[in-house]
Amino acid sequence: MPRRPSLLRFSRGIALALSMAVVAAACVSTTGADPNKVQVLATTTVMADLVSNVGGSYVQVTSLVPKNGDVHTFEPRPSDVVAVAHAKVLFMNGLGLDDWLEKTIRNASADGKVVKLAVGLPGVTLLPGDTPDTQNPHLFLDPNYAELYVDRIAASLEAADPAHAAAYQTQAGAYLGRLQALDAWVRSQIDTIPEASRKLVTFHDAFPYYAREYGIKIVGVAVEAPGQDPSAGYTAKLITTIRSQGVKAIFSEAQFPAKLVDQLGSEANCKVVANLYDDTLGDPPITSYEQVIRWDTTQLVDALR
Repeated sequence: MPRRPSLLRFSRGIALALSMAVVAAACVSTTGADPNKVQVLATTTVMADLVSNVGGSYVQVTSLVPKNGDVHTFEPRPSDVVAVAHAKVLFMNGLGLDDWLEKTIRNASADGKVVKLAVGLPGVTLLPGDTPDTQNPHLFLDPNYAELYVDRIAASLEAADPAHAAAYQTQAGAYLGRLQALDAWVRSQIDTIPEASRKLVTFHDAFPYYAREYGIKIVGVAVEAPGQDPSAGYTAKLITTIRSQGVKAIFSEAQFPAKLVDQLGSEANCKVVANLYDDTLGDPPITSYEQVIRWDTTQLVDALR
C-alpha cells in the first residue's frame, strides 16, 4: 500500500512526458517554416493549390487534410492545432464543408485571419445542401466560381503581405486566364455527349454546381451525406429512378469505398466509374485543381458519350 502514491506519481510523470513529447513533435512540424514567406493554412489540398497559384514563391501553404483524405470526416490532430496557431492566414471553404476548422482555431487560440472562400461570394446562386436550411458547399467544382475564390485569395494575401501585392495581382491574373481556358475546354468536351445522355448518379452531392454550369442532370446520389449509410428503401427507390431515367453511369470519388456504387451499378445494370476527385487532390496526375477538373471531365465524357 505505501508504494501506491509513488506509483501514481510515476504514472503521472509518464503521462506528462508523453504529453510533452506530443507537443514537441507537433512543434517540429513548424520548424520547417520559412521566415521569409507568409505562413498560410488551407483546410484541403484543393484549397491549398488555389492559394499556391496566387501566392507563388511568397507563401508557404500547408493543407490540414492530406491528399486522398476526406474533408467531411477529418479530425484535426494535435500537430494541426499547432499549425493553425502559427498561420497568418487560414483559408477554408465554409458552408459546412470544413467548419471543424473553427473549433480547431479556438483550441489553438489562433489570431490569423480566417477567410471563408465560399461564403458571401458576389453573383453566386447557392444550391440547397443535404439537410434543411443548408447550402451545397462545392462551388469550386465550377471553374467559374473557382475564379471568384481566386479573387478573394488574392485580396486576402495582398492585405496580409502588402509588400508583394503587385506580384499577387499578376499571379492571380495569370491563373484566372488558365481557369477561363479550362472552362472553355470543359464545355467543348461536354458538347460531345448527346444531350439525352447528360445525366448521372454520384456517390454524394458534390457536383451540382459543375452539373448546372455544363448542362448535366444529376438524377440522384448514392448517399445523402458521406459517412451515413442509406436505408434499403432509399437505395431501392434510387435504383428504380436510375432505370426509369436511363442513366448510363454511376460516379464515385476515389477516396470513398466502392462497394455501395458497385451494388447500385449491378442492380440497375449501368456502369460504375469510381475514380473521380472533388474535395481532394490525389496521386499523379491528379496533383492540381486544374487536373481534377480535367480528369473528372474526361471520366464523365468517356462514360456518357
